[in-house]
Amino acid sequence: MRQVIAATAVFLAACTSAFPQAKSLGSGPQRMELTLERREGSVWRIVDPGLVFAQNDRVRFRFRTNFDGFLYVMNQSTSGKYEMLFPREDTGEQNRIEAGVEYVVPATQGWFRISGPPGHDVLYWMVTPLSLGSQPKYTPLPPPPKAGPAPLRMTPRCDETIWRARGACIDSSAGPKGIRGEEGLPENLKGVPGATSRELFFIREKSSSVVSSPEPLQGPVIYEFHLAHK
Repeated sequence: MRQVIAATAVFLAACTSAFPQAKSLGSGPQRMELTLERREGSVWRIVDPGLVFAQNDRVRFRFRTNFDGFLYVMNQSTSGKYEMLFPREDTGEQNRIEAGVEYVVPATQGWFRISGPPGHDVLYWMVTPLSLGSQPKYTPLPPPPKAGPAPLRMTPRCDETIWRARGACIDSSAGPKGIRGEEGLPENLKGVPGATSRELFFIREKSSSVVSSPEPLQGPVIYEFHLAHK
């Protein structure tokens, strides 16, 4: 999957050993909601996160949390290439998120276009509750690693039961997933303090995918979103 405009530099808020308490809308679990949309003519329509897309389909995400923080998104395409998707100059450089506010990724008027060999693009979503404060300090996020062989797990498959019921090809293995230890991360995301030690729950709620943490996030969290395509 590639963005229609060329990429530029991206910056990551500095991760320290002690993170301030994130502001939450309530005392319950902290939630991150993802909604996937596809462009159909002149209209954006919500689609199942497991939908198997076609070449040149245009997609975007809606994202909302119940806590304040910062969002970073990186993609590994089916060809094995890594690419920063957000934030960057052409997809939106303002990656601060506020509780209860819905954001569109990419944040500009653009979209992500489906391309590459059939399989699963893997999007890495990283959210951190680190507060900017009055004097933000940034350190460059290490660039994505060089392209490598596409993971063997990337084979889109239609769930025949859903196909008969909805008339759409849905791959039940697509959508949001947890990271299986640091070895499952790209090189530039390894070593982020505490990012893989979170207990997360992945829930389907109507048209949204919900990633929930039973405890307040005191540091960054990383999870995957598998985007299947032909």
